Amino acid sequence: MSFSAEVKEELCALGLGSDATLKAQAYGMLLFGRAFSADRICLYTENEKVAHLYAQAIDRLIGIQVPVERSSDKKEGSRFFVVSVPEERQRERVLDCFGHTVKDIQLRINRANTEDDDGATAFLRGVFLACGTLADPQKEYHLELAVPFRNLAADLATVLGEYGLMAKTIVRKGGHVLYFKESEQIEDFLTLIHATNASLSIMNVKIYKDIRNRTNRVTNCDTANISKTVTAAANQVKDILYIEKRRGLSFLPEDLQELARLRLQNQELSLRELGGLLSTPLSRSGVNHRLGRIHELAEELRHTLNESE
Repeated sequence: MSFSAEVKEELCALGLGSDATLKAQAYGMLLFGRAFSADRICLYTENEKVAHLYAQAIDRLIGIQVPVERSSDKKEGSRFFVVSVPEERQRERVLDCFGHTVKDIQLRINRANTEDDDGATAFLRGVFLACGTLADPQKEYHLELAVPFRNLAADLATVLGEYGLMAKTIVRKGGHVLYFKESEQIEDFLTLIHATNASLSIMNVKIYKDIRNRTNRVTNCDTANISKTVTAAANQVKDILYIEKRRGLSFLPEDLQELARLRLQNQELSLRELGGLLSTPLSRSGVNHRLGRIHELAEELRHTLNESE
């Protein structure tokens, strides 16, 4: 089951609510379904529970019983559910219930159906059930509401904006899509429509991703430091072996001889650890300074021997 389907099932489990919110939620579902006009009122959905909730809303609110039918698109290879109001007189009753008429030229949101916050919340819940989709937050943050008409999309954007939800809009296949890609906006929208489990799921995914990213950064940093330490140690050993082969370690000043022998014996140790093994312990910077002197002596020796050869 997709994450979007899980969210819709969570919302369907809430039912149609009280009489105070029933009309608003039903309005959101019907207005943003496949069609809402005197010629046709219907919903196409892949979610069976959404289809039955749509039919129940019409029955409970207006007293019209409509069937839930299975259908398929052979070209797309998809299966879905269709709920429609079959008779013209019945469609007129549905339109009238929400303050619309058969003479409406264009669809707009009738704000009389969403007067208070509870009504607006229920309305947006119905909108999402009818035309919303939500991506799996493990992959990306993306919630969208597909609306067939520009003015209806603009009205919906206004309602969302009143709750601080600033949707972006694109045109796709002749329709208008309102979408959010910011996780905080998606969480706020889901919380608003009472999909609290879904909202918490996204928050948990964000926490997990944040911890994983921090761990990766630390690991990458540690790996880089280890690589840097190994490379530096190899170069130090190379200098010491060169001096030992060409002149012997006694060529070095006494304060460098002990460190040179310790480095040859403990090539994997860090500078701090190496400094702790000295008869007179040194700090990391002190060890680094002495190894730098060994390198300079090795370079001088290479230069001198190359000239003599």
